[in-house]
Amino acid sequence: MRKLRVGDKACDFKLPGVDGKNHTLMGENNGSKAIVVVFACNHCPYSRAYEDRLVAIQKDYGPKGVRVIAINPNDSRAYPEDSFDSMKQRAAKRPFSYLYLRDELQMTARAFGAEYTPEVYLLDSTYTLRYNGRIDDSWQDPKAAKSHDLRRALDELLKGKEISTPLSHAIGCSVKWKF
Repeated sequence: MRKLRVGDKACDFKLPGVDGKNHTLMGENNGSKAIVVVFACNHCPYSRAYEDRLVAIQKDYGPKGVRVIAINPNDSRAYPEDSFDSMKQRAAKRPFSYLYLRDELQMTARAFGAEYTPEVYLLDSTYTLRYNGRIDDSWQDPKAAKSHDLRRALDELLKGKEISTPLSHAIGCSVKWKF
């Protein structure tokens, strides 16, 4: 599987969301300056720990032209908690301010080269990958984070600067592939 690299353009996708609508990457742009694609899921403790931080990022950066999209690619036969119905139930209980989409066929995760949940892909307005990696360096305690990697990358991108650290190592559960 080839991994999307910084400087590569992401391909479009069409995936169902917990909001009952189908969404495409390019359809979600609507003049956005940046799109944060995060591969995440219901069952992974790392993904769950970052949910509130993703809500905060959408709240803080949405008015600046940033759109956050979470995509669950996991095999729901092996991990029933990651089924589309379970995603809808979780979203109904959580204040998600971002899109939560289902990649049942895992084609989008494969196209991006996703390895972990959560794993971030920060795209600019032309769908070019500018940052790939983690959200920050403290999945268990947001207050202990010293390196706010995604926020730093967003700030630099929105100021028209090169991303100073375009890659970091995502830490989380592995994507649960169908075999």
